[in-house]
Amino acid sequence: MSKLPMGKLKSGLKGAGFGASLAKSLATGAAAIFLASAVWGSWFTVAEGHIGITTRFSKATGQVGPGLHTKLPWVDSVKHIEVRERKNGEELSAATKNQLPMEAVVTVNWAVNSDAGLSLYQKYGSLEQFERRILDPKLRQAAKAALSEFNADELIRNRNAAIQRIQDNLSELMQPYPVTVHSPQIENINLPPTYMQAVLEKEKAREAAVREEYNLQKQKLEAARLVQTAEAERDSVKAKADGHAYRVTKEAEAEAQAILLKGEAESAAVKMVQEALSDNPLLVQYEQAKRWNGSLPSTMVPGNAVPFVNVQ
Repeated sequence: MSKLPMGKLKSGLKGAGFGASLAKSLATGAAAIFLASAVWGSWFTVAEGHIGITTRFSKATGQVGPGLHTKLPWVDSVKHIEVRERKNGEELSAATKNQLPMEAVVTVNWAVNSDAGLSLYQKYGSLEQFERRILDPKLRQAAKAALSEFNADELIRNRNAAIQRIQDNLSELMQPYPVTVHSPQIENINLPPTYMQAVLEKEKAREAAVREEYNLQKQKLEAARLVQTAEAERDSVKAKADGHAYRVTKEAEAEAQAILLKGEAESAAVKMVQEALSDNPLLVQYEQAKRWNGSLPSTMVPGNAVPFVNVQ
């Protein structure tokens, strides 16, 4: 049996020790990576406005809300579904009640019911799939049915009625599905240019008629105001005339009353004089004598007596 040289033996021993050390280091590193991966993969978070659908080997197993959650690493996975309100729109071609072709853009706001995310995921997969397969066709169906109930001029002048009809139709069509739809809008309506020109002319004529009606009403109000003013002035003049007539009447009555009283007073005075004369026949001569200044008249009419001289 041959012997290895001492140098080669020592070198071989050193190589074997290095390989064992390297293998040990690699095993330790792999174990650390495996442990870190297991710890990292055992929890997850769900953002606000979303729900998390947990799956195990691609099969949906549950639903969780926003926050921090745990799962089995490498086995479970999570799909995030938004439950905040979304907006979806459709461009569609339709016909009005009076058979005019039209194009419109109809939008609607919708959201997944937060407690029904698991059911929606199991049936449709994602929100985009649900929109393409369910919501978009139902929105087109509801909008076309609603628009066909209105004439073109009604859609122009009373769009809110058509919007409400779309809401009613869409709510009925979407009732079996775990979503809420609301606030549809008709954001654009395109009708044939010739019809739009006719509508424009009709609106101009209607506005002119409204303006004429307004002017007529204004003239009527002005005429009524003038009549009221004339009547007020007439009543004022009549009231003044009545007042003047009343004043003249009262003054005449007062004057007549005064004349009557004066006549009655004078009559009473004459009566008193007459009574005094009858009781005193010489009273007149007495009064004449008091007023005589003692002078005799320079001329006398033959046969007349001298005043205040009674021979008897």
